[in-house]
Amino acid sequence: MSRILLSPPHMGPEERRLLLDAFDSNWIAPVGPELGAFERELAAVVDVPHAVALSSGTAALHLGLIAAGVQPGDRVITSTLTFAATANAIVYVGAEPVFVDVSPDTWTLDPDLLAEELARQARLGRRIGAVITVDLYGQCADYGRIQAVAESHGVPVVEDAAEALGASYRGRPAGGFGICGVFSFNGNKIITTSGGGMLVSHDRAVVERARHLSTQARAPVAHYEHAEVGYNYRMSNLLAAIGRGQLRSLASKVTKRRAINRRYRAALGTVPGITFMPEATYGRSTCWLTCVRIDPSRFGVDRECVRLYLESCEIEARPVWKPLHLQRAFRGCTVRRGDVAAVLFDEGLCLPSGSNLSEADQDRVITAVAASCEAAYVRRKRVG
Repeated sequence: MSRILLSPPHMGPEERRLLLDAFDSNWIAPVGPELGAFERELAAVVDVPHAVALSSGTAALHLGLIAAGVQPGDRVITSTLTFAATANAIVYVGAEPVFVDVSPDTWTLDPDLLAEELARQARLGRRIGAVITVDLYGQCADYGRIQAVAESHGVPVVEDAAEALGASYRGRPAGGFGICGVFSFNGNKIITTSGGGMLVSHDRAVVERARHLSTQARAPVAHYEHAEVGYNYRMSNLLAAIGRGQLRSLASKVTKRRAINRRYRAALGTVPGITFMPEATYGRSTCWLTCVRIDPSRFGVDRECVRLYLESCEIEARPVWKPLHLQRAFRGCTVRRGDVAAVLFDEGLCLPSGSNLSEADQDRVITAVAASCEAAYVRRKRVG
C-alpha cells in the first residue's frame, strides 16, 4: 500500500521545461531573467505592483519587518496559532513577540483581542513595531477590522500569507494587505520552488529596501562596498524557473484543494464529534490543508488516536500548529488569552490535501478516519 502524504509537491511538464531552459542558458547564479519574470508574474497574480523573490518565506518575513521599521527592543504582535517562523523572524530583528489568541470562527488573529492588547501596550508606554497577521491554512485574516485597529494606533501590518497564495479577502487577493505581504514556496505549499519565498508590497521603497538587504547590502559600485550588514537571501534563477511553471497552474491547484475539502466535508461532516475549520464569510480560502476537530467525548477517541490510526494505514496526518505561547522557545513572552488556540491544538488534525491526491486516496483517508474509533475500541477490548 503506497503512503499518502499530507501535501506533497505537484509538478508538471511546464516546470521541467522552464527549469531545463534556464539550465541550458547557463543562468545558474542567483540572478537572471527567470527571477525577474517570476517576480513580475506573481505580482500580477496577487494584484500588487512590486515583488522580490527570496530564499524562503522566513527570509521574506525578516526583511519585511526591517523594511517596516521594526527596531530592536520593539514588541511585535502576532497570532499564537502559527508556524514558528512567524515569531522567529520577530526575534531575528531583536524584537519581542507578543502572542494573541485566534477567533474560533476563523482560526485567525482575533481583532477584538488585538485591539485590547494594542490599548494595553499603549497604556504601558511600550512601542509596538508591527502587527503580523497570519493567513492560516489558506484563509485570510479579517483585514478590514485588523487594519482599522492597527491604523488607529499608528502600527504597520505585515501580512504572513505564507500558506495562502490564491486566497482572497472580500475579493482582493491575499498578500496585498498592510505594508507588505509574504509568501512561502516550501515543498508542501500550494506552489513550490522546492524552497523559496516572495515579499510583495504596494510601496516600491519597501521592496527595494528588501532587495538591497537580500544581496548582502552591496552598494552599486564596481568593487564590494557595504555600508550596512546584509543577508544572502536571494532566490536562484533556477528555482524561479520552477516557480513560473508552478504559478501557471495555481488556479487549478486551488480548485482541486477546495474540491478535496468539499469531499471530506460531505463524507465526514455529519459524523458525531468531527467538525471542520470554518471558512470565513468574508473571503475564499484555498483550503491549503483541510483541518478537522475531533471531540473525543462525541467521537469516542481523541485526535492523537485518530492520527496514529491513520499512520498505521500509511496515511500522513498532523496536528494543527502548536500555539507559540506553549512552545519552550518563546517561554516568557506576553500572551493575550490563548485558550482557543490551545483547544484547537488539542483537537485539530490536518488531513492529506495535496492537489494531486486521487479520489481513491481520498476514499482511503475518509474510510480510515471513520474507522479509527472502532479500531481504538477493538484495541482497548483486547487489552482489557
